[in-house]
Amino acid sequence: MRKRISRNKGTGRVWVRLAGAGWHLRGRWSRGRRTRQTHEFDWRRTMRRRLIFAAFGFALWTAGIEAKLIYLQIDQYDELVARAERQQQRTVVAHPKRGEILDRNGRVLAYSVDADTIYAVPNEISDAVGTASSLCNALDDCTTELRTKIETRLRLPRAFAYVARQVSPDAARRVAELGLQGVGFLKENRRYYPNKEIASHVLGYVGIDNQGLGGIESTYDEEISGRPGQVLIQTDARQRAFSRVERPPTTGATLELTIDKYLQHIAERELRAGVREHAAEAGTVVVLEPHTGDVLALANEPTFNPNAFAAASTAARRNRAIQDIYEPGSTFKVVTASAALEEQVVDRDEPIDVSSGMIRFGQRRIDDVHVYGSLSFADVIVKSSNVGAIKIGLRLGPERLSRYVRRFGFGQALSRDFPAENRGIVWNPAVLDDSALASVAMGYQVSVTPLQMAAAVAAVANGGELIEPRVVRAVIHNGVRVVPPRRVIRRAISSETAAELTAIMEAVVERGTATAARIPGYAVAGKTGTSQKLIEGRYSHTQHNASFIGFVPVPRPALAILVMIDTPSAGSFYGGAVAAPIFRRIAEAMLRHLAVPQTYTSNHPVLVARETESWQRPGSKRTRAVGLADLVDSDRGFMPDLYGMSAREVLRVMGRLGLHTRLVGDGVVVSHEPASGTAVEQGSSATIWLRQEANLPRHTDAP
Repeated sequence: MRKRISRNKGTGRVWVRLAGAGWHLRGRWSRGRRTRQTHEFDWRRTMRRRLIFAAFGFALWTAGIEAKLIYLQIDQYDELVARAERQQQRTVVAHPKRGEILDRNGRVLAYSVDADTIYAVPNEISDAVGTASSLCNALDDCTTELRTKIETRLRLPRAFAYVARQVSPDAARRVAELGLQGVGFLKENRRYYPNKEIASHVLGYVGIDNQGLGGIESTYDEEISGRPGQVLIQTDARQRAFSRVERPPTTGATLELTIDKYLQHIAERELRAGVREHAAEAGTVVVLEPHTGDVLALANEPTFNPNAFAAASTAARRNRAIQDIYEPGSTFKVVTASAALEEQVVDRDEPIDVSSGMIRFGQRRIDDVHVYGSLSFADVIVKSSNVGAIKIGLRLGPERLSRYVRRFGFGQALSRDFPAENRGIVWNPAVLDDSALASVAMGYQVSVTPLQMAAAVAAVANGGELIEPRVVRAVIHNGVRVVPPRRVIRRAISSETAAELTAIMEAVVERGTATAARIPGYAVAGKTGTSQKLIEGRYSHTQHNASFIGFVPVPRPALAILVMIDTPSAGSFYGGAVAAPIFRRIAEAMLRHLAVPQTYTSNHPVLVARETESWQRPGSKRTRAVGLADLVDSDRGFMPDLYGMSAREVLRVMGRLGLHTRLVGDGVVVSHEPASGTAVEQGSSATIWLRQEANLPRHTDAP
């Protein structure tokens, strides 16, 4: 290879020019010794430099990629994953089947049924207008507005859209027969109430997405709704489904209510009839079992059908028994009387001077409906004297009367089963002057709910205990039955006070303002109430609330009932004329259904023939006639001999003895269990067999 060597005298460097390769540094001339230094040409150094440059560039490129990956995989991870899922798969929630709701006897009040839901995949639909038109023609009651809504949904660039939720079986069949591209079906659960309006305010209702929106359906939604499932559908780049994975939902718990379906029907039937008879705006009935707090029936008028709750007005869906408050009027005198007896500020027979028929507080005048002379304390309640109740309230004073108002549960929510319960309005005793105290004593300037008032009268009925009203009797899940315990909130009054007040309330029905509440064969205790409604800050003289509270039978009450009629406008507006007859019809039908033994109240003893020779019983040698009272008194604590009695006579005897009776057959008694002479306790049960026997005499009441 030819080369030329050149030396730069200034720097001492030696340059070599290779043929066709330019000049390259080969060495350096030594200035001191004029010795030429030469080196071989170094290719490694050149390659090293090039490699370093290339490596540096590659490192920068790699760092940029890593930075981008970090940004995408960390900072943008959630968004990208969500975008990928939206593009590659869609998840449809499979709503669980809600648990059933039963009445206290196991009869179904609410359950879920399968329903078809129509959905579409807009990405697979080319003709949105034509598809929407076909769907609308196949659906029930499809309006122009619905057609437009469906068309709008089908135009959206997405992989899933609801067309119609929970359609009828006929509509689903018609849509399926069309065979439309991109249209499919899902199975959902739809809540169904077979009894329509029965107990609708207690049950509540369920929304389109299977969530409880009112009543027990909302309060116990977590327990009865179950756990939702999922349907995962994976699609390819063309949005065609190639995989479907399902996680089935789990069924919710079953609720057993304290409501009795038939008793609920009675309450609603009679309330509806009473509201229509008196042309009232609304009404409420609450029926409690006094010793347990079980709500046996709760009815409101107007009512609604929970199967079509959206079509009902807000007023119709409102549970007036727990949400509406009203001034109770004279029914509240039960609280005033309880406080007076418990605090011993008055005796039952102590005379109260109400002869003036009115009482004044400054410019304010309060009148009695009728002018009486001097009334005993008992008759103040029996005749419902406002003046007498006010004088008793003034003796108590604001602090003591307010204490018993609180003891009976007013001014607080009572039941955990009704979280929407209104607490009512109770004034601080420190702000009650004599005029305000007078109002509270006769049931004004205090606002209560019907449920609170029913719980208060139930406390008197059970001997003085304020028991939490409950509507859920048991929760059943996976075969395990959980029963919530009976909860005593507090003792409101002593059992002695409750017994004395019960006797006074019996007199209210027998000879006082509530004679329309009397039930043949049963002793009834109750109190009427009539209050003026507060309209725009002033008490109306034309609009009233008429109410009645009571329990039956005395002395072992099975039912505590409140009836409140809002604004009766046809005929009378007094509680004794409006609400008391409704109470009677409800209680009479319920006692008959529950087979509650009658309370013997006849003034004439029943004469029965016993042990006649014609019965041909061993050892029967004589005939004697005795009064029913004698029969019961002589056999008290032991099972009497009922042979030959009629069913009516048996019920009277057993009612006096406090025994529950089960009658089998008809005619006259041929045998019974326990046998005659067996020791029995009050509250125990007996089975009586009856048969039509021509040779057995039928006993009749003496004239």
